[in-house]
Amino acid sequence: MSSGTSRRDFLKTLGAGSAGLGLSACGLLRREPLPNIVIILADDLGYGDLGCYGAADIDTPHIDRMAAEGLRFTGFCVPQAVCSASRAALLTGCYPNRVSVLHALMPWATNGLSAGETTIAELLREKGYTSGVFGKWHLGHLREFLPLQHGFDEYFGLPYSNDMWPVGYDGRPVGPDARQFRYPYPPLIEGNETVDRVRTPADQDRLTGLYTARAVRFIGKNKDRPFFLYMPHSMPHVPLGVSPEFRGRSRRGLYGDVITELDASVGRILDALRVHGLERRTIVFFLSDNGPWLNFGNHGGSAGPLREGKGTEWEGGVRVPCVVRWPGRIRPGTVCPDMAATMDILPTVAAAAGAGLPARPIDGLDLLPFLLGRAERPPRERLYYYYGTELHAVRSGRWKLHVPHAYPSYEGMAPGRDGFPGETVRREIGYALYDLESDIGERTDLAERRPEVVKDLMAVADEARADLGDGDRPGPGVRPRLP
Repeated sequence: MSSGTSRRDFLKTLGAGSAGLGLSACGLLRREPLPNIVIILADDLGYGDLGCYGAADIDTPHIDRMAAEGLRFTGFCVPQAVCSASRAALLTGCYPNRVSVLHALMPWATNGLSAGETTIAELLREKGYTSGVFGKWHLGHLREFLPLQHGFDEYFGLPYSNDMWPVGYDGRPVGPDARQFRYPYPPLIEGNETVDRVRTPADQDRLTGLYTARAVRFIGKNKDRPFFLYMPHSMPHVPLGVSPEFRGRSRRGLYGDVITELDASVGRILDALRVHGLERRTIVFFLSDNGPWLNFGNHGGSAGPLREGKGTEWEGGVRVPCVVRWPGRIRPGTVCPDMAATMDILPTVAAAAGAGLPARPIDGLDLLPFLLGRAERPPRERLYYYYGTELHAVRSGRWKLHVPHAYPSYEGMAPGRDGFPGETVRREIGYALYDLESDIGERTDLAERRPEVVKDLMAVADEARADLGDGDRPGPGVRPRLP
């Protein structure tokens, strides 16, 4: 130890380099258990659908308790407002363009998440974790793309979205002339094998309860060793399904009933952790894969003060609820307005577990110093907003610049009702600049008034294109898609 290095700094450095080791009050090294990791992902949940985010007509006491006991982000974003792309970003720490998983994979797709990509489960396996996923996978339905081939030890759930079935919006099987006829009945998969199929609305009603029961069992079975539990729910994606005991419980109709059951599911997970004495040893993330599907009206969610919804790169499509709880580590009641993104979860989890990062480049940034109060704000300063292969916007700090693109708009269109979709209209936008600190709803275009900011963000857009490409021109950072 040099004369210019304090004992405290020396021990801090030594501890940081020793995976799974912590410092006792007397300065001696002691071994701490590795933290369990729980990620609960809702499907199409809107920014305005939880009590802690302002919902007045849906009660979410368990998620609200998570926020009160932990941290609530108000500037958390997904990189693309669509199912498969968003999930790829979460599990790999990469922009979905980089790993060539885009849009929502269909039941006839022949591609999926490449074996060459490293998932959270694979990183944690190297540290001795057991990993289970219970819910909607949507990163490839063929055997080579299923969770057991990506580092998970257990899997039970649907391989893609619950609306990909040969059933109409009225809940009845369709005939050969209907668009949905080409869909199979979605398989419920256990491990790598189909054990059942979702054929009726009553089967949809069972999904949240089935996933929750399996997750609770997984916690109990692995209470004495570190585990990673990933719960990507099928709900509240349409068609909505809810257990009979939760019907009629909400002031927002069936959609609110579904959210009430999801909240109760979170409560069961938290209770299981408490019963097994794991609360202070477990980091729990709750978030959504994208914003609400607004054209489904009373069967869709709310974007709150945000503009547009799912399928767009306006904030209503990409800004989502995100709550993180780690008792004894994260300061209770913290609210963070700063930017963070789905890709940041992988490096954060890796840091908490003392695991290394993937060999290939990733785009995520480590949030752990911020979560633990050692940094004033998250490290993310920039974000690229793609839809498919098209660059739609970029952000730097408080400023967001839309570049010219077309998008499906919900505004001014009559929404659907009771499971039937409404219409959307194709709109186009040119260069438009928004200050997200003062204009979260993206209503006041400042491009003409702040040309210097536009110029700076155009340079960020050029960086995005030079790395990930734009449109039919892939960039050098895009990794080839497997057939």
